[in-house]
Amino acid sequence: MATRKSGSEQAMLHESHSATSLASLSDDDDDLAPYRVEDNDPVSPTLQRTFTEDYNAGQHESLLARIEAPAVVLCEATEASGDLGVPGGVAKTKNGMKMAFMNMANSIIGAGIIGQPYALLQCGLFTGMVLLLVLTLVIDWTIRLMVINAKLSGTNTYQATVSACFGRVGYFAISLAQGLFAFGGSIAFTVIIGDTIPRVIAALFPSATTTPIVSLLTERDPVMIICILFISFPLSLSKNIANLAKASLLALISMLIIIVAVIVEGIRTPVDQKGEFTLPLLTINSGVFQGIGVISFAFVCHHNSLLIYGALRKPTLDRFARVTHWSTGVSMIACMALALAGFLTFRDKTAGNVLNNFSADDIFINIARFCFGFNMLTTFPLEIFVCREVLLDYIYSTFFQQITNEHGVDGPPEPSLWAHRLTTAALTLITLLVALTTDSLGIVLEVVGSTSACMLAYILPPLCYLKLATSTNSSWKQKVGPIACVTFGITVMIASTALSIKNAFARESI
Repeated sequence: MATRKSGSEQAMLHESHSATSLASLSDDDDDLAPYRVEDNDPVSPTLQRTFTEDYNAGQHESLLARIEAPAVVLCEATEASGDLGVPGGVAKTKNGMKMAFMNMANSIIGAGIIGQPYALLQCGLFTGMVLLLVLTLVIDWTIRLMVINAKLSGTNTYQATVSACFGRVGYFAISLAQGLFAFGGSIAFTVIIGDTIPRVIAALFPSATTTPIVSLLTERDPVMIICILFISFPLSLSKNIANLAKASLLALISMLIIIVAVIVEGIRTPVDQKGEFTLPLLTINSGVFQGIGVISFAFVCHHNSLLIYGALRKPTLDRFARVTHWSTGVSMIACMALALAGFLTFRDKTAGNVLNNFSADDIFINIARFCFGFNMLTTFPLEIFVCREVLLDYIYSTFFQQITNEHGVDGPPEPSLWAHRLTTAALTLITLLVALTTDSLGIVLEVVGSTSACMLAYILPPLCYLKLATSTNSSWKQKVGPIACVTFGITVMIASTALSIKNAFARESI
């Protein structure tokens, strides 16, 4: 947990960094041209003072400001740099374009890719493919919009940007969105562990299914409980995310194995295991909004984007745009490949986790299941880490700030070791209990994607842009896109969440 500063120190830090960030605008940052101000422009100090006051109204340091994204840690270059404007002067390394591409692509190609065939089932083949393309373009735009927002507001993290634009309300919104996205991810990972590990054990040791006590290792619920409590929970107690970051390389390898396995084994799947096509499945189906949620869950990487941008050797909008285009493009191709291979094979039988559609004795698929399940064991702690930091940071910056103001203490105390352990245990147990109530990965991806993912990808970035645009001389044409994106995000959030919950209860009642 980052050491918190007093209000005056935060203001000095933010003003200093704001000047550095705004001064870093390069000549090729054409998207910022309408917002550039001259040194003698009287609007400039007023605008900057407004953002500084709004940011300091929250009276807290940027949420998760010291947390390095696992994907960013994966491909660090050896050339070290000094302070990049990160609070406390945390040293970071500079990456080239290739490294930045690998970082962002690895951030996108995660567990959500396994649900893309299910997204086509919900949307229909034609509609799903169109949505994959369109949503990739939208997310590509909002990722780049975040950098523009950060530069205009003089901040260097997603959390700080939202806080600078909307004060305490913004801080709460970004805390809630990030916390729920990480919490939902941990539930999805637990469900995946239950889907994969027991099948692999049963395939490796066929006699285990009939052996007393040992047979528990081939059943879904006992395996989830054992793996989460005795493997993932101890890893989650770590206070340093860098200790867990090496799992990111395994994640990338696992995704490649899964894509190849689904394509190859899909071709070899017997006809009797395949489903049937209907007209809605080929054109447009009734679950379009839920499908958007599943796709959005897979593509959201906005919480890592500014870290990746700041790690570029020459961080400009043009260079970052090329990284973003390549990363989202390659990720879209990977998602399309897996989605088509899975959906065209199993059709109306496509499961939320497409690996569940294959037979239990398929060797190649079992290798993919093992890699995927083992990867979830080591990735689960990363999500719990974020949940814990969000929760403790918000509680301590909200509750203890009142004590600070009343008694003149420099800052709220660091959470105790017991607070750290109890919070980790509570989050782990709640995640496990929720995961034990469902065996549908698709439902989890729908709900998380339609709520927190929509907030992070479609609502908060354009809202911040609109806030900044209102304070500058921007034309109405520049606001049409952000307004449309916010409207789209809110519509999907409400419709998809309502439909997903309704369908979940409907399935339980059958």
